Amino acid sequence: MAQMKLQVSRRQRATPYTSRVEALGVSGFSVVNHTILPKGFERSVEEDYWHLKNHVQLWDVGCQRQVELRGADAARLAQLMTPRDLRQAEIGQCLYAPMIDADAGMLNDPVILKLAEDRFWFSIADADMLLWAKGLALGMGLDVTVDEADVWPLAVQGPRSDDLMARVFGESVRAIRFFRFDRLELNGREIVTARSGFSRQGGFELYVDGFDFGAEVWDALWQAGDGLELSAGCPNLIERIEGGLLSYGNEMTRDNNPLECGLERYCQLDGSLDYIGMPALRRIAERGPDRMIRGLIFDGDACPACQRPWPLMIDGTQMGYVTSAIWSPRFQRNVALAMIEREHWQHGTAVEVHCEDGRERGGVITELPMEGP
Repeated sequence: MAQMKLQVSRRQRATPYTSRVEALGVSGFSVVNHTILPKGFERSVEEDYWHLKNHVQLWDVGCQRQVELRGADAARLAQLMTPRDLRQAEIGQCLYAPMIDADAGMLNDPVILKLAEDRFWFSIADADMLLWAKGLALGMGLDVTVDEADVWPLAVQGPRSDDLMARVFGESVRAIRFFRFDRLELNGREIVTARSGFSRQGGFELYVDGFDFGAEVWDALWQAGDGLELSAGCPNLIERIEGGLLSYGNEMTRDNNPLECGLERYCQLDGSLDYIGMPALRRIAERGPDRMIRGLIFDGDACPACQRPWPLMIDGTQMGYVTSAIWSPRFQRNVALAMIEREHWQHGTAVEVHCEDGRERGGVITELPMEGP
């Protein structure tokens, strides 16, 4: 059978790092924000999992596009776009922030970087937030410029991340606090660098300013990795599920609200803040969410890929659905994220998982992140 190959064009963009990951044996891509994202390399998902937990990896996450707001009304527009209270946000801070529509449906869950009082980057998940921001700005007559910045994130993840970064940028990188950023310099150019990333293993995200600069930054980090077992990598599904990291489009869509997704702490609900969807979100908060994201551990051999939601049954009645699932080498069982109805979301509740392969497996609801061996 002929091998399928993703055809990259201006509609499915490559990144500054694509040639580097191809040379290192990338085994496949997906498309996020019209940009390709590496999904694996020559080792297995389990081998990648253990490597990420013990060493350091370099990730091409250029698909995390930056919606930039700048101008006199940039702060006002930023606040309209999220129920998270940005009034006390500081320059140099990163803020995880749900974005909702007028019905409180989830549109995205970006990390917002406050670059200046009148300049913000929304580092978005997979949805066209540039168009949403432009529409709001135009419709409300705001004095703000909305663009997609020529910025290409590159992640350094894993417990040896500080060591690698210090070799390239100096020991001062170790002082960058979690969800804060600093401006580092390489070869005379500045890189906004945050202590953040889509794993629980620690690390940094470098917001490389300029497509032309990306390969130079990758090469500097790669060449500094001697003795650290540095490897190319990508977000790991096992580690993501165990860590309770949500993926927009998988765990949540516009059919869900932030309270169902466990994001209440990022929502201002007292009526003191004006944002799109505030009345709807307050009504949901008053009655309480009908369902909630939970962890799930279930039996059997390695489950198939979860390409569509799997029913969760209790006594023959569906009470939720699985959103993402995979075999965990740490638990020696399958692990999953699932949306569970209010009456059954308590830790320890027994459920039956109806997998895509037609097999039924017994499982139990658990807290997130998952604690285990």
